[in-house]
Parts: sequence; structure tokens; C-alpha cells
Amino acid sequence: MKNMIVSEWEESHFPLYTADSIQSVYSTSNRPLHHIHERLSVLIAIVSGKGSLKTNDQMYELTEGSVILLPAHSEAELTANSTHPLHAYKLVIHARERESSLPAGAMMQKSEAASNSVVYFFPNEPAIVANVEELYVHRLPENEIRHVQNQIVFHQIILQLLQGQGAKYAASEQPSMERSIAYLENHFSEKITREQLAEIAGVSRSHYSILFKQMTGFSPSDYLSRLRVHRAKELLISGSGTLREIALKVGYKDEFYLSRRFKQQTGAAPSGYNRGKFERIAVLLSPYASHLLLLGLEPAIIISDSSEYVNTSDLQPPQSITFININCSIEQVKSLLLEADIELIIGAQEHLDLSGFQAEHLRAIAPVAEVSWMDMGWKEHLRIIAQIIQRQERAERWLAEFELEEQAARSLVGQSKAANETITILVIKPDQLFIYGNRNFGYVIYQSLGLKPPVKVKQQMDMLGDRFHSIPIDLSELAGYAGDRMLVIIFPDIKGSIEHSEAIFKSVYWEELRSVQQGNVHVLDLDEWIPYNPISIRLQLQRAVDLFTANQ
Repeated sequence: MKNMIVSEWEESHFPLYTADSIQSVYSTSNRPLHHIHERLSVLIAIVSGKGSLKTNDQMYELTEGSVILLPAHSEAELTANSTHPLHAYKLVIHARERESSLPAGAMMQKSEAASNSVVYFFPNEPAIVANVEELYVHRLPENEIRHVQNQIVFHQIILQLLQGQGAKYAASEQPSMERSIAYLENHFSEKITREQLAEIAGVSRSHYSILFKQMTGFSPSDYLSRLRVHRAKELLISGSGTLREIALKVGYKDEFYLSRRFKQQTGAAPSGYNRGKFERIAVLLSPYASHLLLLGLEPAIIISDSSEYVNTSDLQPPQSITFININCSIEQVKSLLLEADIELIIGAQEHLDLSGFQAEHLRAIAPVAEVSWMDMGWKEHLRIIAQIIQRQERAERWLAEFELEEQAARSLVGQSKAANETITILVIKPDQLFIYGNRNFGYVIYQSLGLKPPVKVKQQMDMLGDRFHSIPIDLSELAGYAGDRMLVIIFPDIKGSIEHSEAIFKSVYWEELRSVQQGNVHVLDLDEWIPYNPISIRLQLQRAVDLFTANQ
């Protein structure tokens, strides 16, 4: 009980975009070639004329209104048409993703406009070109008003790029090349030829290899090898079979061929695969990040819809976690994971399904260790993750300490009024009511402290154990779950309002509850009681003791 409670949730921070430089480029018959090699992302906007841009063995035909966004460290050649001199602007974009002024432990989100490894080509975007031209014309602002206008114009360009990228993904509906890559990802353990893949994509075999490398950064054979070796790593992590059995499962004829490929890719034989040396891990959804932090390993990347992590006085705050929004396209996520040199991805199949991803989508980047979210509770999550990264002793030591804290807390609360009461956990969301069970702060109330749940909740707990999350109810059913004491959490609506809860609190169903009439209702803070991970549970245990023993 010695830990000082600190804020559990922190905001994630998007990058700050700045224009590093802007340049006017003329390519004519006398000087047709312009080399591009920048350490940052580069936007080329074609004002007039015709020409082409070559990068990574791919050629893009450019005309007036064309826009092309090159990733950082790209090498390209801009060439004018012999009869149509080319006038373009080259805008170098800097996405500053870390600032010393950020709060300790705050997470950065990766830039979607300037941190991808793929080329974006927009054949006709005159609005972007016009904004780039305006930025160039006023590149030396004569006063602060013009300077602010430049900032607005520049960020309008970034907005247009982001919208254009999103439109490309929305309109693609998995085109032929993506279908062929998906086929490879789902059938890598079978015999697959480049001719088969090219046929699926509807292009020639030679052109297929060029397009494949442009989209993934790998040749088809290298991509296939990564899929197989990473799947072998997953099976080694889970201890699923002998080396020969693993080789056959991933598509190799025997363990010797697997060993050869494994060593080519990793530098070590499968028998020497050391899970204890993981340094760069990505997690899908935030709770597993807290498990890793507790085990002394900071995840490099969190893919999530929120930036939850836990920050307590006895835990080193995160130093350099990058946040990727789960609503990014799979292509963007893969690109950012590859750029970060991720060695392992930890996630639950349930979360993969909700995000629209599959393990197959991510396996070419790194092995995917699946840890089920709903089939087990937080203690088993911790044990399994500790086993994956070979830190079991640390996990068991922490759990043993926590169990002593649970015993002490149970003893204290056992002397309070709550020990003889039925406790109901009610969660009010904008469109639904829930009675909570064994997960989130239900674990602390019913498991750690051993307090009494409503009869119907107890039945579900006995039947489902740690898998029992909650029961959705109608307001008219509330009396059937109401106990002597009511713990309430309110989720705000999308605008941040909790006005929807007023209808509950003013209803005859609410006013008739014994706990309401006796003043035994506690409205609790959402952020302090909902996170479900070891450190949050520990903090909730401290809060629960304070809640039930105050004024005793």
C-alpha cells in the first residue's frame, strides 16, 4: 500500500509539421535532370510542363497539377519532357515527433503524412499545387500576419495530403497487387510461385517483382521467407512442436532447410533463438503495454485507439513510446512497424479482429505473439507475456507481493460496513447500462476484497470466471441487480457530456433503489477505475480501501 498514486492515463501527442525548405525547380532541354536526395519527406508539385520522376525502379509520368510525396531518404530523378519544360516546387517537410517540453512519459504519434516508406502519387491535385506556389511566393514574409498566413497555408497542404492518402485507401478496395500480397500472407506455408502471384495481380512476372518491392520494400521471395521464419519464431515462442514439425508447418521440407533460412535472416540457428533479448516490441492495444512496463521492458510502439498507459511513482515513466492510431490503414501500420525495426508484436486475436487486421497482415514485419484478451484475466496475461520475454521470475515476484497487499486490504475492508453488504457496479454509457462482473475494477471489488456481488452477478462469475465482463441491462431491470451499495461509473458521450446519466438518476427506477434512499451511492472517476492491467489493478486496490474505510 506504499505506492503514491499518480495519474494513470496520459495524452498522446501528434507531430509538429514544419516546412524545412521550399525550392523552385526548372528542368529544360538544356538541364533536363534534377536529382532529389533529402533526409526528410519531399513533396514535388508540378506547376507547368511535362516530365517524369524515377525512384526505386518505378517511373511516374508528371503533368501540370501532379503531386508526388517521397518518403525520407528517397533518391529520385526529376526529368523534363524535351518539348515541355518542367516547372515544379520542391517542399521538404519535417515532422518533429519528439519535443523536450512534452510531459514525462508522454507518447508521440507517428506522422501519417511524412513518416511512411511508400511513395504517394496524386496525378491531378491543382489545389495542393496552388497552395505550394503561394507558400513559395511568400517564403520570405514581410510581416507577422503573412507569417501566420504561411503557417495556415502549409498546414492546409498537410491536411490535403492526409485527406488524399485516406481517399486512396478508401477507394482501393484491395486492388490486384494487394490481393496477391494477401494471398501470399495467407498461403505462405504452401508452394507458391511468382507466376501465380503475378497472375492474381494481373501483371507480368517481371513487372510484378517491381511493383511488389515498391509496395512492401522486399522482393516476393524475401517476403515469403520473412513470413515463414517469423511464423517459426511464433511456434518456438509457444513451444509448439519439434523443429522438424515447425519446418513442415511453415512450408519448408525439413528442419535443415528451416535452419538455413532462419540463420540467413536472423544470424542465429533456431536452437539459439533467445527470447530474453527482445528490445523492440510493439503491442496491439494499450493494456499489454503496461504489462511490459511492469516487467521492465518499454514497448517501442503501441497500436491503439487510445494512449492509455500507467504512470506511478515506483515505475519508470515511458521514455520513447510511439503511438500509432489503430484507425490507420494496414499499409501505414506495416510501414511504421518496419521503420521502427520491431522484433515482436504482442496482441489479442479479439483486438486484431476489431481493428480489421490479421496476424497474417503483420507477420512479414515481425512474429506475432497472440495473448487472448477475454479467455483469461490480467494475472494470466502477465504470466504469459512474462513467459514470452523470459521474465517469469520478475512476474511471479510482483504477483506474490500483490497478493500480500490483497490480504492486507481484505483485512481492512473486512472491518468496514461494506463487508456485510451486497455491492453493485453500474456502468452508464450513452446508449446502454451495464452491470460489471470480474473484470476492470470488478476484479478488485469481488476478487481482491472478496465483497459480495448481486446474486445474478455471482451466478455468471461462477460460470465464466475471469471471462465474465458485464451484463447489459435495461433501466427497468436495475432493481434486480441492485445491492446495498452502488458503485457507478459514467462514460461521457462523444462531445464529453454526461447529460445522458441524468435520465437515469431522475427515473423512478433509480429513486426506488435502497442504496439510493440510504445514500450509499458512489460515483467514481472513469479513468481511475476502468483500466485493466496489473498496475491499474494495484492502484484501484488502494483506492477501494480508501473508499470503504473512510469515516469508519
